Amino acid sequence: MGMRAKGLLGGATASALAVFAAAPTWAQELVGQPTPGGLGLQPAASPLKVEAHMFHDVILMPIITIITLLVLGLLLWIVFRYNKRTNPTPARWSHNTVIEIIWTVVPVLVLVFISLFSFRLLFAYHDMPDPDVTVKVTGNQWNWAYEYPDQGVAEYISNMVPETELAERGLPHSLYRLAADEPMVVPVGKTVRLLITASDVIHAVAMPAFGLKTDAVPGRVNETWFRADRVGSFYGQCSELCGVDHAFMPLQINVVTEAEFAAWVASKGGSVTPATAEQALGGTAAQVAAGTTGAPVLADGQAGAIPTAQTATTPTAPSSAPAAPAAEAR
Repeated sequence: MGMRAKGLLGGATASALAVFAAAPTWAQELVGQPTPGGLGLQPAASPLKVEAHMFHDVILMPIITIITLLVLGLLLWIVFRYNKRTNPTPARWSHNTVIEIIWTVVPVLVLVFISLFSFRLLFAYHDMPDPDVTVKVTGNQWNWAYEYPDQGVAEYISNMVPETELAERGLPHSLYRLAADEPMVVPVGKTVRLLITASDVIHAVAMPAFGLKTDAVPGRVNETWFRADRVGSFYGQCSELCGVDHAFMPLQINVVTEAEFAAWVASKGGSVTPATAEQALGGTAAQVAAGTTGAPVLADGQAGAIPTAQTATTPTAPSSAPAAPAAEAR
């Protein structure tokens, strides 16, 4: 028994030394992507994620730690104090009003305390400032499509970079299933509004560094926002089980300077300067006219009438066709 105890003590000491030796590795967290062997949440790169970190680290973790230790202490106390050997004659009572009130009221108070901070964070997610950039995000089986309506950037498809092309693009193998060939590009320090939907099944936009996780539902547009506080490439993935290739539709967001963003928009055929009705077909004036008349903007810039849900009817016979005889009254 003595040798066994020494062996266990030596094993525990070796494990503790290994933990402390690995601590510097844990401290070297990667920003915008998972850290191999890392602990905790990804480093925050937006104000929303900073608030989420505070809620998790300052509110949730201490509370759950205290609850866990309390329950463990109660279990150990019951095991050692009320086992058959130390307590051969058990008590016959089955209710204790004071204890029952305590274990009902205290959890309620704990939940109310948590809700104060939870609702504050939830409100921050829904209280979006005036957006500087709007990006429409569409989930497909199995890739993402991005569109910048305000800058005139048409929808483009973002696919996963194949494993065989990572080295050609100068990317490490750790970015396999994370890197995308056509990432979303946004300017640093600007409020970015995401309009999220799907074309086939339910997907989910998940970007841990920005604290984003919003479902993409067919026939529905969900809205969220973020403001990146640093330049760089940030990686996420679809977090909804959407099909056989669910693991192969990553999200990549490149955060760049305003000048780089303007150059990228220009390379996509758009402009960061809002166009007037005279400069761009379907501009503000034409869109207002189309919206009020229920007509689209045609190639010549004029509004053309089309059937709407209120005016459309079933096809009728040409006017030259003979009229059908009226039914005789009975």
